[in-house]
Amino acid sequence: MRTLFPSDSCKEPQLNAINPQSWLQVERGKLTKLASRSPSSMESLIRVPEPRILPVYKPVDYVEVLAQIHEELETCPPTERSNLYLLQYQVFKGLGEAKLMRRSLRSAWLKSSTVYEKLVFGAWLKYEKQGEEIISDLLTSCGKCAKEFGAIDIASEFPAYGTPSCPDMLKDNLLQRMVSFQIGDEKITCDRHEIARLSAPFHAMLNGCFTESFSDEIDLSENNISPSGLRAVSDFSKTGSLSEVPCSLLLEILVFANRFCCESLKDACDKKLASLVVSRQDAVELMEFALEQNSPVLAASCLQVFLHELPDSLNDKQVVQLLSTLNAQQRSIMVGSASFSLYSLLTEVAMDSDPSSDRAVRFLKQLVDCAGTSRQKMIAFHQLGCVRLFRKEYDKAEKMFKAAVSEGHVYSVVGLARLSHIKGHKDWSYEKISSIISSYSPLGWMYQERSLYCDGDKKLEELERATELDPTLTYPYMYRAASLMRKQDVQSALAEINRVLGFKLALECLELRFCFYLALEDYQSAICDVQAILTLSPDYRMFDGRVAASQLRTLVREHVENWTTADCWLQLYDRWSLVDDIGSLSVIYQMLESDAAKGVLYFRQSLLLLRLNCPEAAMRSLQLARQHASSEPERLVYEGWILYDTGHCEEGLRKAEESISLQRSFEAFFLKAYALADSSQDPSCSSTVVSLLEEALKCPSDRLRKGQALNNLGSVYVDCGKLDAAADCYINALKIRHTRAHQGLARVHFLRNDKNAAYAEMTKLIEKARNNASAYEKRSEYCERELTKADLEMVTRLDPLRVYPYRYRAAVLMDNHKEKEAIAELSRAIAFKADLHLLHLRAAFHEHIGDVMGALRDCRAALSVDPNHQEMLELHSRVNSQEP
Repeated sequence: MRTLFPSDSCKEPQLNAINPQSWLQVERGKLTKLASRSPSSMESLIRVPEPRILPVYKPVDYVEVLAQIHEELETCPPTERSNLYLLQYQVFKGLGEAKLMRRSLRSAWLKSSTVYEKLVFGAWLKYEKQGEEIISDLLTSCGKCAKEFGAIDIASEFPAYGTPSCPDMLKDNLLQRMVSFQIGDEKITCDRHEIARLSAPFHAMLNGCFTESFSDEIDLSENNISPSGLRAVSDFSKTGSLSEVPCSLLLEILVFANRFCCESLKDACDKKLASLVVSRQDAVELMEFALEQNSPVLAASCLQVFLHELPDSLNDKQVVQLLSTLNAQQRSIMVGSASFSLYSLLTEVAMDSDPSSDRAVRFLKQLVDCAGTSRQKMIAFHQLGCVRLFRKEYDKAEKMFKAAVSEGHVYSVVGLARLSHIKGHKDWSYEKISSIISSYSPLGWMYQERSLYCDGDKKLEELERATELDPTLTYPYMYRAASLMRKQDVQSALAEINRVLGFKLALECLELRFCFYLALEDYQSAICDVQAILTLSPDYRMFDGRVAASQLRTLVREHVENWTTADCWLQLYDRWSLVDDIGSLSVIYQMLESDAAKGVLYFRQSLLLLRLNCPEAAMRSLQLARQHASSEPERLVYEGWILYDTGHCEEGLRKAEESISLQRSFEAFFLKAYALADSSQDPSCSSTVVSLLEEALKCPSDRLRKGQALNNLGSVYVDCGKLDAAADCYINALKIRHTRAHQGLARVHFLRNDKNAAYAEMTKLIEKARNNASAYEKRSEYCERELTKADLEMVTRLDPLRVYPYRYRAAVLMDNHKEKEAIAELSRAIAFKADLHLLHLRAAFHEHIGDVMGALRDCRAALSVDPNHQEMLELHSRVNSQEP
């Protein structure tokens, strides 16, 4: 989510309002002990708010739902595909899978069957790509068109109306060819035959048995058409064009065309008016008219302007008023059958800005009104229930949560339990969640929720079970850590919060650790965490949103020693060598305040953020590096990395070459080597990569980057079978404290059939590295089965998101004919991580034991994660042929 949803508890009056200044006005060297703090101050500082209820779709068995969606996509008509991909997007959103969410949106856009779906999903993808406009500009500079989500020529997407087919004029011999229409004092002479062809009503009037049919003068003064308007109609009847007609006259003609059922004239007006919609104000002024006159092209063109300007357009009260007060017929005129998709987008934009805002409520009410299927209803009801709860509209929230539950959304029971607790019925809440646990396969969120309705050891037991079932939930770690801190068990409290920060860089966990350090008056550690927070989210607010993190940093900084630029580089070097990524981020943040070259620092920052699995923040830093580049060759390097990191490898390579042509530099050669190694399938390119890295090492750079280049060069030598050369590279990298080179050297030892030396080398890395889950995983490859199992258990404790340990343990169980246990091992990880490899292996296990339906379900879910995975496609085809 782009914003942090407020919990109910943070909206309540605080018994102990936090005054950060009071914690920080302590002279250096005269720090009081933790024990001297009053209990109330301590409690307010380390209070952990209740976990927020997520306004997302969370099916109890997401694998089953993904499989159902995949099956429906295989057989449904094209008109239903975009809606199914939107549902798939909602499932992935509930799982927090950002990349898969965007891919589902892209599939919805690509499979759009109407202009309305193209409009909505194109706008959604454009909104998701906010801040990435630079990528389109860079691709354009490389001669590659990248304006995927630009404006659509909506008029061209609608079929043109031909001239209506009317019976031949039976009275041509009796009637004059021309007819005059009187409007006030003016007469407009028209071709009777051409006017009659405009519509059946005109044909009847001019060629039927009416008085006007036998008259050569007809009074149209009471039909709200001006003389100039009728002249334009007359011209259109002969030419079929409205090319020179001004906007004000087009509005008049459109009303006239509707009154006399002139479909071709109406269509021409609709499209001509649509072409004149340029600004948001144009769209606001014309939308209401378009809806009144049933003009779909004009309405869709106005909508396109609003969507193209998201999120800014939703700050316009007129736009919000227009879009949030439509009835079903008006929605159909504006967006056809894509109403649910449209209001899903508008709801998301509104909630990203402020989840408790009036506009969020207004769009969600429209979403509820648009929902057609049971799945759509449960999503809309649950989201509106959450927003009502955020706004403390408890009765309305309860109604929505009940509606969502009745549609089958079990997670909405959390909302009912929370509301019951607010009303003082804690036991009912406990029993309600207990009934869910006993009725379904238990999930982590169920035990986390039930923990809120019990105390003491029972609460801790519930939270341990929650962590066991879903180690990605942050609240259990935070609660346990805060409890330990209250007992003044400082080391255990820090160890507990560090458990989750070891694999999930959650801002709320960093904030809590910052509070611990503040309470301990360990200001050096506190400033490290607050600077890491500001790197990830520059506008982050702490203490339930009441204090800007930047303000707290200013206060804390008064109590730490100022480092010189040289000190900062030494600190960065030490932390980088210790694989202390959070510490490194903090040092770089501090260095950026100095006069040091900012481009280089932002680039280093982006590397760390990528390593910490924060791709959005990394891209932001990379763009800042480009912005602060001190020269054109340096700027070209950063542009190359931006392109490479967004999947445009060839264009990134071109930028590197352009930079080298201007100035030979370490970073340009390194980028070219990296991009070439990734893009070329030719084995002979290894020699080119080697020469590029050797050229890089000849150029000036610091030891941090040279260590990385030596490490990469060693990897290329290993792939080429040049083990001695590889060992030299790794040893030289270690001499300048590039700690990760231990892993490469271990690989060399292993390839020389010295497994013990490989194991010892990885042990050195484990001992040095602050973050060492990957080192344990790699070391497991160099030891016997029992030690392997021990290392992989450690990996799972340190980073439960790494999937290899689960797969290894499951394979061992399968080898021992413990099929049920093997499937259970995979299932416990799949419950909280939608991983292709886990699903693939479980599908194979199901096939092995003859569970065709189980195998087919996992195949379909896995293909939802990666539709083009060849082995998965083959397994799916094989299993599908076995389906009874």
